[in-house]
Amino acid sequence: MVTLAKFPVAVFASAAIGFAVPVAAATTYPTNVIAEYVYACMKANGENRATLDRCSCSIDVIESIIPYDRYETAATFRQMGLVAGENGALFRESAPAKAAIAELKRAQAEADIRCF
Repeated sequence: MVTLAKFPVAVFASAAIGFAVPVAAATTYPTNVIAEYVYACMKANGENRATLDRCSCSIDVIESIIPYDRYETAATFRQMGLVAGENGALFRESAPAKAAIAELKRAQAEADIRCF
């Protein structure tokens, strides 16, 4: 007969930790970024369940194409490019800005094809 006293405490501790740690999310984008994208997409395309599904699909496709750091860079260039005059020119006209925004536009076009 085997008693619990013979099993090392480490076995029970590791088993308990295995049950206590949540499974990592499949997404690499922060939740607030996903929510913001879906919200803006729904505002632009209609506020109903079908649009929610399409917009959620869209950010998933973008996420599968562009790593988060490059998405964040492109979104920052695009947002800062809205500043009027010379202050925003760097964010609109520089080669890195144009390349990052073009990559994001290509990913969004792919998402439109797949989801809408």
